[in-house]
Amino acid sequence: MGHGTNRVEDMTSPNTATARETIVEIHSVCLPPKKTTFQKLKKRFADVFFPDDPLERFRNQTWRNKVILGLQSLFPIFTWGSQYDLKLFRSDVISGLTIASLAIPQGISYAKLANLPPIVGLYSSFVPPLIYSVLGSSKHLAVGPVSIASLVMGSMLSESVSPTQDPVLYLKLAFTSTFFAGLFQASLGLLRLGFLIDFLSKPTLVGFTAGAAVIVSLQQLKGLLGIVHFTGKMQFIPVMFSVFNHRSEWSWETIVMGLGFLIILLTTRHISMRKPKLFWISAASPLASVVISTLLVFLIRNKTHAISFIGHLPKGLNPLSSNMLYFSGTHLALAIKTGIITGVLSLTEGIAVGRTFASLKNYQVNGNKEMMAIGFMNMVGSCTSCYVTTGSFSRSAVNYNAGAKTAASNIVLASTVLVTLLFLMPLFYYTPNLILAAIILTAVIGLIDYQAAYKLYKVDKFDFFTCMCAFFGVLLVSVPLGLAIAVVVSVIKILLHVTRPNTLEFGNIQGTQIYQSLKRYREASRIHGFLILAVESPIYFANSTYLQERILRWTREEETRIKENNGSTLKCIVLDMTAVSSIDTSGIEAVFELRRRLEKQSLQLVLVNPVGSVMEKLHKSKIIESLGLSGLYLTVAEAVADLSSTWKAHGQP
Repeated sequence: MGHGTNRVEDMTSPNTATARETIVEIHSVCLPPKKTTFQKLKKRFADVFFPDDPLERFRNQTWRNKVILGLQSLFPIFTWGSQYDLKLFRSDVISGLTIASLAIPQGISYAKLANLPPIVGLYSSFVPPLIYSVLGSSKHLAVGPVSIASLVMGSMLSESVSPTQDPVLYLKLAFTSTFFAGLFQASLGLLRLGFLIDFLSKPTLVGFTAGAAVIVSLQQLKGLLGIVHFTGKMQFIPVMFSVFNHRSEWSWETIVMGLGFLIILLTTRHISMRKPKLFWISAASPLASVVISTLLVFLIRNKTHAISFIGHLPKGLNPLSSNMLYFSGTHLALAIKTGIITGVLSLTEGIAVGRTFASLKNYQVNGNKEMMAIGFMNMVGSCTSCYVTTGSFSRSAVNYNAGAKTAASNIVLASTVLVTLLFLMPLFYYTPNLILAAIILTAVIGLIDYQAAYKLYKVDKFDFFTCMCAFFGVLLVSVPLGLAIAVVVSVIKILLHVTRPNTLEFGNIQGTQIYQSLKRYREASRIHGFLILAVESPIYFANSTYLQERILRWTREEETRIKENNGSTLKCIVLDMTAVSSIDTSGIEAVFELRRRLEKQSLQLVLVNPVGSVMEKLHKSKIIESLGLSGLYLTVAEAVADLSSTWKAHGQP
């Protein structure tokens, strides 16, 4: 299976008359070290499920240290808690109070977006941050309700159950969906299956998020215009039809006040984006707007009744809701489906946000730990009157800019919400719905990332098409179906890459031993008597037939080109397998059949540089033996030089 060192004529130049004699060493292609089937499976299992080698830090440690490291792995609070001091506490208090000023109005607003009582949004800003502060590995992630998950839950549940006509059942389904979302998230972390969420590609998320943001924005026209009777549908056309069909319900007082506060919120957001040091302006503006608008409504309550407000919110801690979880009945499938979809979306957002801010401070966020933390957070939350929560980008950005040092900022956030729940709830009685709509609008506008969409258009048209499928699917069909359409398009893209892999024709760059694509490099030229091809994909059942036919087509086209140009006869097909990472039995059979069909045409098949696992399978299937000593080489240059020398020695032109 090897070659010795031979003196051969260097035939890398297309003009053989100018070739010069050199000593070319022909290297053997070696088999990988022998391993048992168990060893192979063990390595494969470790590569798939444990790429980070979580047990590495436990090696060569005493039992005491192993226990401490185990606690730190399960509860990251033990990692930073042992080094906590007054300086860190001061930073976390400031950041915690700052994000609380944003989280309280957002919590109330996002709960209404999910068609839930506003108080549930505050409940969801109390318990989950406490759980995350113990289990989470991010220093800057601020958790709570988020717009996308709220919208998806509201749209999916309201399609089957009315939140106004049957509020108790709707609330039960919301808590149950949250439980299944948490169960799904924690399971992914425990089983280390986080790679599954990678099927939600960046183009899919960009399009879906933008479409959902537009739908969320349009839904807020109800609050900004003062419409009482509004559609519960989430599609663009029904929403716009409802807006203009109920013009008689428009309230000029609501419109004026709503637009005024919306302009203020957008202005403060713009200021903070232009000057990050002034982040506190954008962070404080929602709560300040709530306070001011509540005072205005309170002062003019006797002069106008056109402006609707929240009304009574109950005081006290989160009531237990474990008895409200819905594990049987006709709507169980709906709760599971809603839980899985909202769980995937919130998990994707939470991990992405956590990794974003971790990279800015040069520390690492463990994806599987985050899945378990967010999952347990939602499971506990479902039993304490909370709905789906995750890491919020807006709150995390405020937390980061406010100087948070550890996850203790979430504890400060929860403590502030606790004080609000116990003592300040009556103050929200006259809070107008228009300010909640304005807060949501301000938050979701930032989710429309047109720059990312333009970049997709410039770089990859298929990715842009996937993005647009998600965007218009959400906008015109429905939120869950829009996401499903985009995922299907992404899967189709994967299947196209898998079943129709790229094949290239190589040529030699004159004066070198380098072989590259003829289409990519103008200075590359063909070698007389050779057709050099490269396959850039694994070879297996899904593409083996296609590759076989494609290579035979390359052969026919090359023979036709040679006849038209009166060139020398085609003698050898060189198949560069450097990029073939794996091969299965169907692929092996295809290579064997290709060799047989080429032999019938008096053509030789030569394989170059198969990787270890591919080489091992080719050896076991006896294909290497059938190819002979001149059928396997380490590089294309060695194959061309050796075969050309052999032909010349036998007097072949």
